[in-house]
Amino acid sequence: MRKIFRLLLLFCVFSQSALAQDNVVKQEKITNFELQSSQVIDEGGETLSTAAYKPKVFWFPAIVPSTILSALVDHEVYPDPHIGMNNMRIPDASDEFNETYNLEQYSHIPNVGNPWKEPYWYRTSIKVPAEDKGRHFQLIFKGINYRAAVWMNGKQVADSTEMVGMFAEYSFDVSELVKPGEENVLAVKIYPLDFPGLPSEEQLKAMGDFFPNGGPTGDIGKNVTMLCSVGWDWVPPARDRNIGIWQPVYLRTTGAVTIKRPHIVTELPNLPDTTLARLSLDLSLRNIGSKVQKGTLQVDITPNNFEGAPIHISREINIPAASETTVDINSENTAELQVKDPHLWWPNGQGKANLYNINLRYETDGVVSDDTSFVFGIRTVSSKPVEVKDKFLRRDFYVNGRRIQLVGGAWVPDMLLDRDSTRYDAELHLCRNSNINLIRIWGGGITPPDTFFNLADKYGMLVWSDFWVTGDTHGEFKGSTDWPVEPDVFVDNVKSTIYRIRNHPSLLLWTGGNEGHIRKDVYRQMRQSVIDLDGTRPFIPSSSGFAKLPEDLEGSWPDGKASGVYSSGPYTWQDIEEYYDLANNAKDWVFKDETGLPSQPPYNSLKKIIPDLVWDPELPFPLNNTWGYHDAATGNGRYDLYYEQMVKRYGEPVSMEDFSEKMQLMNAVGYQGIFEAAGSRLNDIGGAMLWKLNAAFPSVIWQIYDWYLQPNAGYYFMQGAVEPVHVQLNPINYEVTVVNRSYKDLKNMNLEVAVFNPASEKLYQKTSKVKAGASNVVQPLSIKKVFQNNDGVKIVVLSLKDESGNLLSHNTYWLAKNDDYSSLNTMKETSLEAEVLNKEQENGKVTWTIKFSNTSGELAFFTRARLLNDGEDVLPVYWKDNYFSLKPEESMNVEVSASADLLEGNNQILLKGWNVKEKYLKLN
Repeated sequence: MRKIFRLLLLFCVFSQSALAQDNVVKQEKITNFELQSSQVIDEGGETLSTAAYKPKVFWFPAIVPSTILSALVDHEVYPDPHIGMNNMRIPDASDEFNETYNLEQYSHIPNVGNPWKEPYWYRTSIKVPAEDKGRHFQLIFKGINYRAAVWMNGKQVADSTEMVGMFAEYSFDVSELVKPGEENVLAVKIYPLDFPGLPSEEQLKAMGDFFPNGGPTGDIGKNVTMLCSVGWDWVPPARDRNIGIWQPVYLRTTGAVTIKRPHIVTELPNLPDTTLARLSLDLSLRNIGSKVQKGTLQVDITPNNFEGAPIHISREINIPAASETTVDINSENTAELQVKDPHLWWPNGQGKANLYNINLRYETDGVVSDDTSFVFGIRTVSSKPVEVKDKFLRRDFYVNGRRIQLVGGAWVPDMLLDRDSTRYDAELHLCRNSNINLIRIWGGGITPPDTFFNLADKYGMLVWSDFWVTGDTHGEFKGSTDWPVEPDVFVDNVKSTIYRIRNHPSLLLWTGGNEGHIRKDVYRQMRQSVIDLDGTRPFIPSSSGFAKLPEDLEGSWPDGKASGVYSSGPYTWQDIEEYYDLANNAKDWVFKDETGLPSQPPYNSLKKIIPDLVWDPELPFPLNNTWGYHDAATGNGRYDLYYEQMVKRYGEPVSMEDFSEKMQLMNAVGYQGIFEAAGSRLNDIGGAMLWKLNAAFPSVIWQIYDWYLQPNAGYYFMQGAVEPVHVQLNPINYEVTVVNRSYKDLKNMNLEVAVFNPASEKLYQKTSKVKAGASNVVQPLSIKKVFQNNDGVKIVVLSLKDESGNLLSHNTYWLAKNDDYSSLNTMKETSLEAEVLNKEQENGKVTWTIKFSNTSGELAFFTRARLLNDGEDVLPVYWKDNYFSLKPEESMNVEVSASADLLEGNNQILLKGWNVKEKYLKLN
């Protein structure tokens, strides 16, 4: 999708970005550039940034944001590295690695084996209206990698000592350089990483028990960059290490006074009472002119996604020439910032993510000099360390005074940083739809762009943000405690990041990094920067309590205690009973922030990931080199054990499609086990988080939806396990359990329990009344007697309804004491009826309500519904349930929605299950 979008824009080979003329304050996104390597360009920035420059070689059109490699892939200079083994046909940034795999032969630059060793040039032209003469201009780079130097109209704006590090924002006053009414030429020189990093041996066939993440030495950690760009056990190396202009570039037009770094803080001073909120706003007004500016700061706060009264504040403020003035407006000096009955921002599952708009304007003589707007939420967040007897320290988190068990997982960047706003929206929508409440930004990746955080605010997703440290690169496991080499660069990037994202209500906490700690001097500055520049949310030293903090370093803020959260897996497939055992007994499961399992995509995605699906009979499980490259290796995830356990339980697959379907049973049980085990101890476990939620490239492990945005069965079993009210079965003691994650007391619920064998013979059935207190777990019923005898597979179907008969939760288990599930292969074939009950179209989205009915006498087991458009899967698609099972004579209503843009052809539902005949339902 991104590639098509870019190529449609490339008719503008040399950008003529005409700035809009209807606003005094303007910010134009500069997107259309040309790109070429400095190894084929003789001229410097002084020449390249002039209209007089006449190219002697071809320059590639490039849409910014982009990395160098992604731009060249768009032009098919290199093959798409996401697909098959294509990445082994692209030279690497490491000379040593190139020599090992003979990758120099693929370089696109003649007689140059390593095309990433020297800088690249980006060049563009900007048209500024003549009537903007006398205005002021800022050139803004939201993110470059790794160093940059900039020229405009023949003059240097910044050198590579001023622009260094992947996560800082850079802004320059170019008022003296911009020529309104003329062609303005911009040239940007992007330098490669100071230290390219050595990748590990590529994952091809069977590997050992441990893959050296971050390369054999972890030397990528010498830089302040995306550490996984050198390769990890779930993504191969980005050959250029993602150098480029990876975030947007803007030219901003203002008056003499500009608004800098506004910070809004919301407090609920009377918790648990939330009927009063206090707001405070601080910012700086910078006068970049040569005379005193006398004007007025105007502040307007209005509801974003609800109805309510606006707030208006006005302050007369004079600013001396060439100086900066700090403004502090708070509830003590401004009565309007005491908000009664505020609409609070709540995380997913706890309430609505209510948002407010704030607009700031500085006016002189009735003319706006600068304005800025952003969205915020009224909410408070906090954490509390809890000593747990015979276990480790646990950290609990609170939103608006309520303790919330965090459920979610880690987020990793795309291999080539190729996400656009459409894809970000799709992925965060998938996360919201899955019922999780948290996304963890993993420390070996990136701090995502503004779009990500705006969408997290909208969808009610809490965000856990690691800084860019890992134990694999900064000395905990390998690498060095002396890295990064330039500590000031890291600190500058930290401060810039805090300023950029601190106003987002979704941001829950900062952590010092992933499974390790950075060098002591940098750690102290990082921690203090969080306190000084934010001070509204917790900081913990590391995402793993196993990374021991040196005694002379301060702990979490504000309590000074240890992190109280723990990674270390397991990362391999486990049966549901084993997760219950961990949740009940393991010391580190008081808060488990990393665990997961290999999770193969459904067959319709798998055939895209592995173009050659032929099995290599010489390997111990169904792999070939392509499979191994896409993470089906015996490394950290132990895909071999995952496969072996599938065969043990369900029998040898008879086809690749059968193989994929049986793997979905494994996915369902694994993800169900993780989150139901944690839910059974709702008030004793602070959080349960996956390694990981998403995919960095087409992969077969550690994901609830794949790179093509196709959820696997585990997604839906997790979706059920963390729904607001959930019915589940404890597989150790066979207690039927109701988990109430909501903050409402629930009464007069109706529980239905039925147990069948694979022949659809009913072994047990019972209904009972249930009540569950707010944020509580109850066990109203035991079915232990049904499992006293070892007499094969038993399929348990649970339903929980409210007093009006509305379905609250529906769940299925298949259990056998000897783990022999082969009798499932003998289930009689049946069919389901499907009927459209309702169709709605709103805000560019179409939603259908489908009634699925089992009118037969057979159990309909593990049924998957797919939304098709002209015979192809609609992706992304948002199902409220899937891979479901229905008892004889049982029906269930399920919602499905998708973007209307994806539904312009003939739409159908394809229904097919383990023993359910294929059936189509027309939707047009």
